[in-house]
Amino acid sequence: MGEAAEQARDFHVTTTRKQLITAALPLQDHWLPLSNLDLLLPPVHVSVCFCYKKPHTITNSVAHETLKTALAETLVSYYAFAGEIVTNTTGEPEILCNNRGVDFIEAGADVDLRELNLYDPDESIAKLVPIKKHGVIAIQVTNLKCGSIVVGCTFDHRVADAYSMNMFLVSWAEISRSDVPISCVPSFRRSLLNPRRPLIMDSSIDQMYIPVTSSPPPQETTNPDSILASRLYYIKADALDELQTLASSSKRRKLESFSAFLWKLVAKHAATDPVPRKNSKLGIVVDGRKRLMEQENNTYFGNVLSIPLGGQKIDDLINKPLSWVTEEVHRFLESSVTKEHFLNLIDWVETRRPTPTVSRIYSTGSEDGPAFVVSSGRSFPVTQVDFGWGSPVFGYYHFPWGGSAGYVMPMPSSVVEGDWMVYLHLTKGQLKFIEEEASQVLKPIDNN
Repeated sequence: MGEAAEQARDFHVTTTRKQLITAALPLQDHWLPLSNLDLLLPPVHVSVCFCYKKPHTITNSVAHETLKTALAETLVSYYAFAGEIVTNTTGEPEILCNNRGVDFIEAGADVDLRELNLYDPDESIAKLVPIKKHGVIAIQVTNLKCGSIVVGCTFDHRVADAYSMNMFLVSWAEISRSDVPISCVPSFRRSLLNPRRPLIMDSSIDQMYIPVTSSPPPQETTNPDSILASRLYYIKADALDELQTLASSSKRRKLESFSAFLWKLVAKHAATDPVPRKNSKLGIVVDGRKRLMEQENNTYFGNVLSIPLGGQKIDDLINKPLSWVTEEVHRFLESSVTKEHFLNLIDWVETRRPTPTVSRIYSTGSEDGPAFVVSSGRSFPVTQVDFGWGSPVFGYYHFPWGGSAGYVMPMPSSVVEGDWMVYLHLTKGQLKFIEEEASQVLKPIDNN
């Protein structure tokens, strides 16, 4: 694949049509407030992308029309995606559900699917997902030279987390296949995330989140090895099983084992720095739906996330066994996977409003040593996003999130059950080191 991908680096994408797709039924204009957990997110955009082989039963133009018609119907239930974010009188963002519609872009690219350099998504996928300029979500459908179709979406993270986006994608695909009623009807019941009265203060939240006004300015770097870049890797199921066995005699979860493995590698790389740092931080994104919403069948639409973090001395991360690092990961996660933690977090945000707040690791990042966040995308329903011409041969979340820390997201392979694809958004120096040290586990993804 190497030579073909090298030739495809400079492929061009040409927009052929732009439309605004509104909900198929008229909606009453109304305001939908962001919850306290939504307000923890900075104004960042997340992209998701699916590649399909050339449809055999319909033409590409019919496929485009099918997507648009189904999208209009899907927006009836997912009406927040058809609105726009505006600032209310207190200076906070809020969703105006006015059926503004979704920017829908149709495009063509002078590249074959097999030529896409998936290993370097900044060079390939970034061109096939839209830059969102208006509204809450934008969609781009691109025909490749070989007849393959790429569906890319970019959405505002303040409105939806990956769980919510996954629900939308599955519903859109179901309606496209005429597989109705949809299996997931979203709930926008914000009262589920109301603060308690009286508020309960938990000082431990101060170690995880800070007001934006307290964030240090982003650090500029001239060292090319310190610039963040995105890469995509593949891990086979047997390598994951072996890693899990090495990491813990009590069989900690694969995500904990993998996070610990990566943390050790990042620490080892830090030790090679001419000015070595003493500490390193790891954050892991936790979804609170199962903790907070037992009766809601987990169809709540919005953000229900927290980013607990742990810090360790780099010497300990290097010299102590993988099992010790895994236990440290488990320990700091354990205190944050509870209902109480999420209720405390909601109350904490209430005491800071209307001042925006943000995760410490996002804003301070590598201030006192290397830091990165792991977010599990293992529930990514890639094989279910079938619009009527087959499941995607490739699907993945693209999120160069703009923070000063790295970002990592494991996702299920669309090809082999049990295998993972892993998105690494780390410094170029860290990526090079990881490829050299962990080539038996993390393989640069190819088009096979």
